[in-house]
Amino acid sequence: MLEIRQLQAFYGPAQALFGVDLQLQAGQLLVLQGLNGAGKSTLLKAVMGLEVSSHGQLLLGGPGPASAQDISGWPTHRRASAGLGYVAEDRRLFGELTVLENLQVAGGRGSASRLDWVLERFGLLKPMLKRPAALMSGGEQQMLALARTLMTRPRLLLLDEPCEGISPVLVQAMVQVLLDLRREGLGLLVAEQNRELAQAADQVLELVAGTVRGRRSGAAPT
Repeated sequence: MLEIRQLQAFYGPAQALFGVDLQLQAGQLLVLQGLNGAGKSTLLKAVMGLEVSSHGQLLLGGPGPASAQDISGWPTHRRASAGLGYVAEDRRLFGELTVLENLQVAGGRGSASRLDWVLERFGLLKPMLKRPAALMSGGEQQMLALARTLMTRPRLLLLDEPCEGISPVLVQAMVQVLLDLRREGLGLLVAEQNRELAQAADQVLELVAGTVRGRRSGAAPT
């Protein structure tokens, strides 16, 4: 589904990633670990084409037997249309809009069936549909950010610290949702320190100063 070859990323003249390689297949969970500043968020932004300049190959496979395409020169909106979904650490919700409006904006026209699909997986959002996003807790906002991204029908999800700073109960709910999505065939590339998620991952990559310093295979999906 996604193959990264010798990815380098820069903020102006400062280099943040140095020759990163990884492969992720449909229905797999790959967890990126490392200290703050190691390059986890930068890697996700480079894959999505946001905020950094980058060099290297980003190969994205099609939903069928189509050969992979090099998307490294594509603008962000085209990458999203090709099936990449991104949930930023700061969530980027429309605070003045309700939960339902945030979901509908992402889904566009004809999104009613997709809305039902999303709400089946995020039952805690159902009683909050009329609540402005700004009045939700941090964990609830994180769930909404993921649900909103799923309204775009992605095939590969990029998530930046989805379990950071939320209550233990919602952490467990988030982990369960992500594992369920993997079972449904989505690819997941997640920057996260959560131990349970790492133990369940197909792959774990450790980044140190923009370089992959450790790789291991995780547990097989259950």
